[in-house]
Amino acid sequence: MSDLFKKAISLGVGLTIVSKEKVEKAVDELVKRGELAPSESKALIDRLVERGDEERGAFKTAVQEQVQKVLKDLKVPVQSDIAELEARIAVLERRVAELEGGSAATVPDSGSAGSQEDIITDTRTD
Repeated sequence: MSDLFKKAISLGVGLTIVSKEKVEKAVDELVKRGELAPSESKALIDRLVERGDEERGAFKTAVQEQVQKVLKDLKVPVQSDIAELEARIAVLERRVAELEGGSAATVPDSGSAGSQEDIITDTRTD
């Protein structure tokens, strides 16, 4: 039986897409042809399904890693990059609204070592 099992495993990636029903059908066919004892069929089905699940998991992981690598190589921003930019835009929109809506003009204090939130009021009278 181990030789038969090795043959089944040698299907490789094909096993990752085979459903349990198809595995059962193939094993039943082996039993009908006398290549497998009926008492061994359930154990073989269980092992093949388990192996298929393992292969599916490994395949999924490999695909995810490759996709992440391609996205990184193409410099596609990740969700955290987008969230950071959205936060920066919100700060800038608030500052623009303050500048446009205030009675006295305000400008960022570029000489200060403080945060971007630091602003000074323009008190010119011209």
